[in-house]
Amino acid sequence: MRKYIAKRALPLGVAAICLPFVVAVVAATDNASPIYGVSLPEGYRDWRVITVAHEAGKNNDIRAILGNDIAVKAFREGSRPLPDGSVIARLAYVYKSSPENDAVFPAPQSFVAGDPTNVQISVKDSKKYADTGGWGYGQFENGIANQSEPLIKSCFACHTKLDRSKDFVFSHYSP
Repeated sequence: MRKYIAKRALPLGVAAICLPFVVAVVAATDNASPIYGVSLPEGYRDWRVITVAHEAGKNNDIRAILGNDIAVKAFREGSRPLPDGSVIARLAYVYKSSPENDAVFPAPQSFVAGDPTNVQISVKDSKKYADTGGWGYGQFENGIANQSEPLIKSCFACHTKLDRSKDFVFSHYSP
């Protein structure tokens, strides 16, 4: 009887020790957007700035648009469509006034980035994402992929409203 219990208890003990590791590995590798499988690129916060933008209206945010080396080179050269391998990161923050800065100026006029709202990633791969103009999309809040398929589908639906010569990209290079 003791041998039977020991044989059954050992695998359960190993599973109890290993399960948190397995869950952590699955969570780390499963942090990708639905539909496109886009994940947060390693080191994207160190990429170069392509431009900045303010989105008024419902979003009311301020954005930093960054690109990997391939995207930045294409933007600087004015090359459209962007080549495969281009990745664009759009970091959005609450657009808020700065009473601290305004205290220095003669009138309220200073706005700054507040809390982060989300990061959107666009990946150019003309074969993999042929049905969406060569682009795959993902949105992340606090580093976690948003799993809303309707939200992710709305990315391309919005980008298709652009002139085709823009390669479904809103941003332009700001030297």
